[in-house]
Amino acid sequence: MDIQITQRSLQGTGASRRLRRNGRVPGILYGAGQSALAIELDHNDLYHKLRQEAFHASVLNLNLEGTLQPALLRDVQMHPFKKIVLHVDFQRVDVNSKIHMKVPVHFINGENSPAVKLSGAIISHIMNEVEVLCLPSQLPEFIEVDLSALTLAHPIHLADLKVAEGIEFAALTKGENLPVVAAVLPRAARAEEDNPAVAAADVPAANQKAPAAADASKK
Repeated sequence: MDIQITQRSLQGTGASRRLRRNGRVPGILYGAGQSALAIELDHNDLYHKLRQEAFHASVLNLNLEGTLQPALLRDVQMHPFKKIVLHVDFQRVDVNSKIHMKVPVHFINGENSPAVKLSGAIISHIMNEVEVLCLPSQLPEFIEVDLSALTLAHPIHLADLKVAEGIEFAALTKGENLPVVAAVLPRAARAEEDNPAVAAADVPAANQKAPAAADASKK
């Protein structure tokens, strides 16, 4: 994903305010052993790109006067109540060094899982994004989690996820196999399972009196 940037010479609160009035966004580009560079971007273009999930989890090509610089979006400052981007930070990446990045998780086939079809469970998304370690060229836009085998007894953990070779989960490198998604019973179903007497109490009164009526007919 490409984005046009321009080097800015004026800095400070006043200069940034004038940029925003002219439909521009002040920003900074840093990292990869190089000096930080003050930049500016077109507000409307940036605002619409920020609404795309991939923009937050991809290596971006920052085009500075025809020179492409690979970078990651690291921080965005928004106006408290207006749809205005106030400032943006990008970090240069070294294509030969691993990066640490949060990647969104996409869940599929939940409606076909045994937990839902056989047990009437509700799927609980414990994680909506995961932290990965990989080379910039290996960074996925998202990680897909197939729930077709999800059951009540077996939540899906990080170690269960299938990813391309070269991608590591940051938590697993620390020995933490965290749960990603689980299936849980609705509250009413749990109460009924834990206390069968509750289910018996819910039997219609007409059904409860039927045996007594039958005994009376015998007499």
